Amino acid sequence: MSSTPGAPAPHTAFETLDPAAYAFTRRAWVDAPPARVYELVADVSAISRWSPNATRADYDHGAGPRPGAWFSGHNRKDDKEWTTRSQVVRADPAHAFGFVVGGAEEGIVGWDWTFRPRGRGTIVQQSWRLLRLDPVLGTTHTDLDALRAYMADSAEATLASLAQWIAEGHKPSTVVPDTHA
Repeated sequence: MSSTPGAPAPHTAFETLDPAAYAFTRRAWVDAPPARVYELVADVSAISRWSPNATRADYDHGAGPRPGAWFSGHNRKDDKEWTTRSQVVRADPAHAFGFVVGGAEEGIVGWDWTFRPRGRGTIVQQSWRLLRLDPVLGTTHTDLDALRAYMADSAEATLASLAQWIAEGHKPSTVVPDTHA
């Protein structure tokens, strides 16, 4: 088995793996202005329309797309289902939206979305990064490489589905801002 130069060997001890090595970014152009795309992405309840893995997500009662807000996400991969708790860390309408699975202080994975105008549409950038090692995600270089590849494929599918959904003329649902901040 060959390895990538500079990458840890598949048998590298879990404790010595570098979480920063497990990240990616994917981009897509969508036919809508940044404000509309932000509205769609920040409405976490809509993610199941596009994601092949997220089956449902809901902000906590009274919460919405603002830094500090929490939401629960329900996911499926093959025959496994699980629920995550995530905290919004960035909510900059028309520019960026980000959250950390597990919360800003103890999170294990960060997701970031940015929106840049391009022509009549938007370049949507979706980034994923492992923030810390956790055996629930894998314990070897090979496990974490497979996770990163799987999540990158999922992000590509999500972006393609989002672009298609917008192209088909669907309208976003209204996100009610949190007034209890």
